[in-house]
Amino acid sequence: MNSTDPKYGWYCRSSGRSSDAVWSDACHLEDLAVLDAGFMDYMQALDLDENWPLRWTTTWKFGRDLVTGPVRDLDKVDIGRSVPVRRFTWRTDQFHRPGLEYLMATDRHHGFESHEEERLLLIADFAAGLVEALCQPFRLRFLSEGKVIRHTPDFLLVTDSGLFLVDVRPAERIKPEDALKFAAAAEAALSAGWQYGVVAGWRQHLWTNVDALSAERRPLPDVLGIQGQLRDAAAAQGSLLFGELVERCRVPAIARAHAIHLLWHRHLGVDLSGPFGDGSLVRLAPQLHHRELAR
Repeated sequence: MNSTDPKYGWYCRSSGRSSDAVWSDACHLEDLAVLDAGFMDYMQALDLDENWPLRWTTTWKFGRDLVTGPVRDLDKVDIGRSVPVRRFTWRTDQFHRPGLEYLMATDRHHGFESHEEERLLLIADFAAGLVEALCQPFRLRFLSEGKVIRHTPDFLLVTDSGLFLVDVRPAERIKPEDALKFAAAAEAALSAGWQYGVVAGWRQHLWTNVDALSAERRPLPDVLGIQGQLRDAAAAQGSLLFGELVERCRVPAIARAHAIHLLWHRHLGVDLSGPFGDGSLVRLAPQLHHRELAR
């Protein structure tokens, strides 16, 4: 196995990124994250004989009941009924920071155990196609060189394009024992037809840009028809600077809030590869632009 083998999906893509534009209206989570693939070197330490999908197990929680089954049946689990397999803990002296993050895609709060996981949830909510986010979805029991090891992945993301099993760990904090667990999670995900990734960081400027756009993600009344003015201006010019776009509206100060709202909801797109501001290049989302041209 190697990091260029297409059958291993998302996590095998290179974590090195080019300096090309990253349009917010067309990007996906894998375009925004820095993905670590170093754990693939640990695949050979896994016990993967012909019966491993039966000997490896996953444990899910449904209500108060724990249900264990073989990895072979992972794709048959009713994930919509599941709850986190373990509880989050809060102590005054703990190192990690748990909490709850509200997601527009699900209209409810989801648990996280660190700042890195909180960022993953917000950016997953921004990246197109999120349907559901399950935190601490199951506990994986696997074998490595005859030893039983357990691992609880951080998130299972349900998207329009499929399921993504995700672990979140800054690159400098990935230890050999972590890499081994990530390798096992990748194999389990592959057996279920899911994609898998270890999010080790984010593209430059990405987090601050998405955080800024999230300020206007909630419903925003448009009594002055500002959003239509923004769409018309963007459609007429093809692309223009954010500062110029809002100045073309009747009330530029109000237009700023509505423009950011449209950026979050992908009616407009902005290049995320640089700091967001008045000098950022903005365009009408391609699907809306084609609709305008057809009118």
